[in-house]
Amino acid sequence: MTFVSRETQSLLQRYLELLEKWNARINLVSPRSLVDAGQRHIRDCLQVAEVASDVSGHWVDLGSGGGLPGLILAIALAEADLSFTLIESDQRKVAFLRTVVRELALTNTAVIAERIEHAPPQEADHVSARALASLDRLLPMVERHLAPNGTAWLMKGRSWGAECASARHQWQFDLEAFPSNTDADAAILKISGVSAHG
Repeated sequence: MTFVSRETQSLLQRYLELLEKWNARINLVSPRSLVDAGQRHIRDCLQVAEVASDVSGHWVDLGSGGGLPGLILAIALAEADLSFTLIESDQRKVAFLRTVVRELALTNTAVIAERIEHAPPQEADHVSARALASLDRLLPMVERHLAPNGTAWLMKGRSWGAECASARHQWQFDLEAFPSNTDADAAILKISGVSAHG
């Protein structure tokens, strides 16, 4: 977290404290991953802010859960011309997300308590998701909420190459993959031009 401002670092630390407190009651992240949450979760998500530099408009995070990467991006990109919408259907996780938004005074961020496929289409300039679903299941959600000229930033694990190959049977999309700095096998996928075949 060395490249972020002191104020951002302070907000990220406060987020971590809230995550740890709430995780004792509801399963936001794996308890084991809290031991190294700064590296495992925060630094991992901050990579999206690094590769998506100089962005503006409406950013939608799908299946936000514990706020990864949605809340981290809202904190890290607070100075950018961006508004964030976090979509999450689990009411307990929604309560956590809204608590963080309120306590950290993230005035750029709103939370929608709804299933992704039922939430009103957001026409977002940017869409993000982390560990949500395989790419062939994720792309219909992305297409629903992404503006035609928008960009998706999807955090994927070691099977990302196979997922992309499988998804291309049903979907057309432009892809740029950024290798992860926190996991040699993982990648951040920059996807645009999403449309279903036929």
